[in-house]
Parts: sequence; structure tokens; C-alpha cells
Amino acid sequence: MARVNITVPEHLEMQIAQLVERGEFDDREEALEDVLSAGIRAYKTSGPMDDEEPEFEEDGMMGHDDEYVF
Repeated sequence: MARVNITVPEHLEMQIAQLVERGEFDDREEALEDVLSAGIRAYKTSGPMDDEEPEFEEDGMMGHDDEYVF
């Protein structure tokens, strides 16, 4: 497994320590690995924001017949 050194704000370190203290994770390493993995999955799901306007389908903003487009 690769080793990575990061610097995080103190409030994040405190939140990670609280998760470990509550027993959510065995140790800081496990907590950080899980939180980073979840963040990457969320990023992949939502993707990066771009400057393009969203494209709407003809039958409503999200393709649902019961939505109104003004």
C-alpha cells in the first residue's frame, strides 16, 4: 500500500479522532482510508463541475412529464 503525507486543518483531525474514539474505525489510518475512498466515489458519481449549460430534454427539465419548464 502506498504511503501519503497530508496536512489537514485541526478541525478535521478532531473529527477523525472522534470517529476513532467512538469505535467507528479501529485507527486513524483506517478512518482516513475509508473517508478518502468515500470522497473519491462521491466525486466520480457527481463528476467535476463544468461551465457548460445543462441540456434539457424536450418533455421536461429532467425528462418527467409532470414537470413544467418556464
